[in-house]
Amino acid sequence: MRIHGFNKLTLLDYPGKVGCTVFLGGCNFRCPFCHNAGLVISPEKEPLLDEEEILSVLKKRQGILEGVCITGGEPTLSDDLGEFLGKIKQLDYPVKLDTNGYKPWILKELAQEKLIDYVAMDIKNSRQKYAVTTGIPEIDITRIEESVSYLMESPLEYEFRTTVTRELHQTSDFIAIGEWLKGCSRYYLQAYRETENVISPVFSGYDGAQLHQFADLLREWISTVEIRGTD
Repeated sequence: MRIHGFNKLTLLDYPGKVGCTVFLGGCNFRCPFCHNAGLVISPEKEPLLDEEEILSVLKKRQGILEGVCITGGEPTLSDDLGEFLGKIKQLDYPVKLDTNGYKPWILKELAQEKLIDYVAMDIKNSRQKYAVTTGIPEIDITRIEESVSYLMESPLEYEFRTTVTRELHQTSDFIAIGEWLKGCSRYYLQAYRETENVISPVFSGYDGAQLHQFADLLREWISTVEIRGTD
């Protein structure tokens, strides 16, 4: 497993748990507002961590850590993801997977093999604006729809989440998203914050008041809508 980052302790990445986060490289999207540019565009230039050392830390911290979050990049691109998750599950950790949902068959396989317990899936935008938001002109939106439907019908814990920018997300998009995700268990609006690692530093975020307006709008279709990343 090619691992490019390891956060040994987090109270934010795995809801309700004291967790750690493992960062994998590579992505099949090119979202211009992505804040992990190095992991997405040139993971081969990022530091490479030893898998056995990370597993050793997880073993030592049994009883302290309550879960492991696997993020990226896009984790489902790694051919040995299932094998790696199996090693984590042997240590009795719940696993949270962050994904863009573009490989629904991988998502299903991992769930069926009981290798994941919680899925956080990015909803990049309304379906009509997925191509421009992901930077993939020929994107197959049916793959995203399949992952959404699967999660909403599965026994897995899951969340949908959208990083919100002024340039790409308007009220009409959240109406469309609300109608699309109607009845989902939980949905998060994430405030966009520019960093030095963003792929294209031309975007800006909404203030907290506007995000709350979007959240209030979305509650017509989704009962649990929350906001992350505001002051």
